[in-house]
Amino acid sequence: MQGDLKRVLYREAEIAARLDELAAQITSDYSGKELTVLAILNGSLIFMADLLRRIPLPLQLDCLRVKSYYGGTASSGRVQFDRAALPLVQARHVLLLDDILDSGNTLAAIVETIRLEGRPLSLKSCVLLRKTKKRSLSIEADYVGFEIEDEFVVGYGLDYQERYRNLPLIGVLNI
Repeated sequence: MQGDLKRVLYREAEIAARLDELAAQITSDYSGKELTVLAILNGSLIFMADLLRRIPLPLQLDCLRVKSYYGGTASSGRVQFDRAALPLVQARHVLLLDDILDSGNTLAAIVETIRLEGRPLSLKSCVLLRKTKKRSLSIEADYVGFEIEDEFVVGYGLDYQERYRNLPLIGVLNI
């Protein structure tokens, strides 16, 4: 599978070091607070597991299955998720975890829904990757693992047609 990559952006050790930094910041920011982590599946699964093991705080974890790519290499602009499946977050501090901030459509749709329907005390987001490009939506992540160019990447949970998620690194797919 690594032979399908144009180049490697981040290796396992680099990702682990950055997760240590993110976890330290999140731990400091949420110390003494009731934290609920909401992971956006499937892409954030590996990121979520590795990051949360580094955060020594009591927290609640829930997941939300979201679709926006539909097997392609660009966001379709359509964000689909089951609003009825949203966990109860009223009067809690919520941290959304997602794999990548690309168009911003997914994060914007979930943030808006949680703010309106969930009424949390606070709502922040953490993404493993943020593409450095103009977005039509004015949405940003509060915590960012790495900045990347506008290229299609796979590995460490990110996929192309449900493949490459299990790569221990992040690389640019040769398509």
